[in-house]
Amino acid sequence: MAKAPIPARDESGAADPAGPAAQRRGRPRSEEADRAILQAATQTLAERGLAGMSIEEVAARAGVGKATIYRRWNSRGTLALDAFLAEFQGQQPRPDTGSLRGDLLAALRAWIRSVTRTSAGPILAGLIAEAQRDPELAQAWRERVIEQLRIQHRTLLDRAVARGEIAADTDYEVVLDVLFGAAYHRLLQGHQPLTDVFARQVVDLVVAGLHGGAGRRAARTERGEARSQPSRAGSGLASRHPQRSS
Repeated sequence: MAKAPIPARDESGAADPAGPAAQRRGRPRSEEADRAILQAATQTLAERGLAGMSIEEVAARAGVGKATIYRRWNSRGTLALDAFLAEFQGQQPRPDTGSLRGDLLAALRAWIRSVTRTSAGPILAGLIAEAQRDPELAQAWRERVIEQLRIQHRTLLDRAVARGEIAADTDYEVVLDVLFGAAYHRLLQGHQPLTDVFARQVVDLVVAGLHGGAGRRAARTERGEARSQPSRAGSGLASRHPQRSS
């Protein structure tokens, strides 16, 4: 005997009155088409940049119609963002070297390697420029690129706190802004190269600043404790050095 179909349910667990048929409405996405479109977009971006990329050319390279692309992506910028992430995300490791310096250096080196040795660099610069004119893309960039990397890199700082390398009240956002902000600056301005020497210098400055900050906090704590101690006037110290009578 054939089993009766199990009714679709909504998030609350109640049966969905629309049933499974409603969930099957619409043309299903083809993963093969998605891959072809993203590959074509990546190639076009590498050759022409975002400013020179057109949906028409991407569609022609992918062997699909423009309507197929617009059903998936509502703008050139969002298509470029997905093409960028398809390449960039897999190039960003989750280092665990056992030290804060080692972790930050591995993370920054991977970022620099991606933007200098692959097509991710020009695409990234084009996306940032496009995001200034496209609020939807700007929001997607912050949520899908910046915040996702931040989540990954905050873990490195959490481990450093657990190891006692940095203070628990360290401002993670400032640390990551300084670390990657310097690299973004060189990438976008082009005034100096993104080299491994540069990566080491930036990480060393960040780590030295964090350790220096911890040292200053400890010194302030010691001074505060010293001020809270009772005065030693009239104590054993004074008795060992009595004042001479005139």
